[in-house]
Amino acid sequence: MGHEDCIFCKIINGELPSAKVYEDEHVYAFLDLSQVTKGHTLVIPKTHTKNIFETSPEVAKELFARIPKIANAINTVYQPLGMNLLNNNEAAAEQSVFHLHIHIIPRYGDGDGYTPNWTVHQDDYSSEDLQNMAKEIQDTIES
Repeated sequence: MGHEDCIFCKIINGELPSAKVYEDEHVYAFLDLSQVTKGHTLVIPKTHTKNIFETSPEVAKELFARIPKIANAINTVYQPLGMNLLNNNEAAAEQSVFHLHIHIIPRYGDGDGYTPNWTVHQDDYSSEDLQNMAKEIQDTIES
């Protein structure tokens, strides 16, 4: 089902310990050792898939279908002010474990430890540029 050198596959198989939050036939969820904020959870498919680019629609459907249930449980227990869902794909996007995973990060206000640090470039693209970019993506999806 997985790769023998994958740390997340080892967690699923019980070869490495984890603080399990949820498990069923398709998905395994556990507390991230880093705990960016209290309740920071990783949700992973039991089927080894490297990242979103290599994920089948079936695996994605099963994975994402469980996110609201897990997020709502965390929300009920810790009552954060909000919550981020985060997924990194490839090293350039800061993926460090190459088994698809969704971070559920409860948010407790300024200084809680999570900093989404991006630069907005809206002035770099005209309305026409955005329409052209959208068409390129649409044409690729449809082909």
